Amino acid sequence: MATKGTVNGSSKRVMRIAGVSGGVFDRFRAMEDLAKDPTIDVLFGDWISEISMTFRGNERASRQPDAEQVAFEMSFVAMLKPAIENIAKNKQKVAVNAGSCDPEALAKIVQQLVKDYDTDLKVSWVTGDDVTEQFKDMLKNGDKFPSLPSDTTIDQWGVEPLCAQAYLGGVGIAEALRRGADIVICGRVADAAPVVGAAMWYHNWGRGDFTQLAYALVAGHLLECSSYVTGGYYTGFKKELVLTNNFTNCGFPIGEIEADGQFVITKEETAGGIVNVQTVTAQLLYEIQGPLYYNSDVTARFDQIKLVQEAPNRVRVTGVVGSPPPPTTKIGVTAKGGWQAEVHFFLTGLDIVEKAELIKIQTLESMGDYRKEFQTLSFNVTGSVPMNPKNQASATVDLRIFAQSRNADLMSAGTHKGVAPDTPSFGKWCIENCLQGYPGGTPAMDLRQSIGKPFFEYWVALFPQDKINHELHTFDGETISIPAPTNTKVYPRQQESYDTPSPLPPNTWGDTIRAPLGHIVHGRSGDKSSDCNLGLFVRNADEWDWLRSLLSVGKLRELLEEEDKGKKIDRFEIPALFAVHFLLRDHLDRGANSSSTYDILGKNVCEYIRCKLVDIPKVFYDRGTI
Repeated sequence: MATKGTVNGSSKRVMRIAGVSGGVFDRFRAMEDLAKDPTIDVLFGDWISEISMTFRGNERASRQPDAEQVAFEMSFVAMLKPAIENIAKNKQKVAVNAGSCDPEALAKIVQQLVKDYDTDLKVSWVTGDDVTEQFKDMLKNGDKFPSLPSDTTIDQWGVEPLCAQAYLGGVGIAEALRRGADIVICGRVADAAPVVGAAMWYHNWGRGDFTQLAYALVAGHLLECSSYVTGGYYTGFKKELVLTNNFTNCGFPIGEIEADGQFVITKEETAGGIVNVQTVTAQLLYEIQGPLYYNSDVTARFDQIKLVQEAPNRVRVTGVVGSPPPPTTKIGVTAKGGWQAEVHFFLTGLDIVEKAELIKIQTLESMGDYRKEFQTLSFNVTGSVPMNPKNQASATVDLRIFAQSRNADLMSAGTHKGVAPDTPSFGKWCIENCLQGYPGGTPAMDLRQSIGKPFFEYWVALFPQDKINHELHTFDGETISIPAPTNTKVYPRQQESYDTPSPLPPNTWGDTIRAPLGHIVHGRSGDKSSDCNLGLFVRNADEWDWLRSLLSVGKLRELLEEEDKGKKIDRFEIPALFAVHFLLRDHLDRGANSSSTYDILGKNVCEYIRCKLVDIPKVFYDRGTI
């Protein structure tokens, strides 16, 4: 077990950093429980998502100048309260992004809170992520801000930008800790930035220590989604968690980062879950875009990473390669999209396709020319009816009519709130045909879903770091400017992408069995704006040649079938992890904020691909399914 030392920079010391939150609604017990552990040096957490950025950004941009500043995540305060005394007692540090769009306002609340608990904890905060003014100036001067997922220029977006937030790095956090802060409140720093900043402070690394910084970046990537690396969202859950009754209280993750950057991923000893090579591989593959992982402080190369199971629930990470950061960082631009609503019908038994088509034609006929007022209007059936179903529920599917419009009145969100039979509206047009509808016609009776709710559009692009006013505000009243990195490297916009060299023929491994890919292949997928990433990997070294030979870009398109959008798909490999990674560019209908699909976060793309039938070598299948 690693122990705390007393002098920063000693090569014998290991920093133990615990992830206590992967999102606003993560389990609240983490900070209180981990603050009790005196071997933990730093607690960090992630409270921000692309969805929360748009809501908080709109909240800040739309309020009056004299309005109260509350565009932050107050749930952090609730989590902090029961942990404060132990944080002070054990001399732990805390770094979080819960400040969202008002980090100063949250810091002031926390400063008062630590006084109320009679501690001397010192609270500083970091600003600069709000780049709205700089962004709008650059826009006026002709900058096109091409979309990272689609390469489309922002002048084709069709909506008015409201605000822009940049992803900051960890240098401001490191400087805050060096100057004596105990708690550092940030806004939109990159998810892994608190780990990078804490490790810089703890090990006294400089901005040019790219190998060490890259390791910290990878550690942050693995830790920032909390229990995603300790058994959550894990494709091996059935045998490794459910059958062992080890899944109701997955431990929060802990990273042990050494002075040379190498680290171990582990977890709380007294909680459930599991940390093994597979859970770490799955999280490593989550929400990445290619072999290079960019950050404001460093660039990490992923395709040479190696994982070793040192002991139960302890995985060592090596092979990370670091290089200078790009001169740019990512920004997220928020715009008001309009209003969205939906209506559902339940279809049972025979003739599902024809019933759905009848509803669609009748609804469009009712809308008439008003249909031009909808930017999005989709009719999608979810589910299918088996032959000779055993019960009515299994014979029933859901038809979802989903609409987005900038006309509030048509979405029952303008001068007239609610659906009325005598007022033109999306909800009225969807249900007025019920009495001339399909056999068994049954709408969902909760019409609240058919009343428009505001939604936001979100645009992701690159922004020059030297135009960001990155500042640290210390507990004792100083404001310290954090300069942009000077040692940077310009990388190609398109990352390396390739099908496997020298694929082996399918008969190499003898007889095969037609079965779902996921019976022997683990995986994980997720979103970055409208991009969807998909990582797939096998358990055994001798299965690697089969996986890499099977999963070409062409084969993935074949498996996607009707889900193939016809857009660019990138591919690379991590041989030491037996993993193939795909990036499905612009696959997710504008991303989580405005998507018209159920899978707004891209997490189910992997599960869809894993259920598709492929020819699996019998020698591998006979080892047992996942």
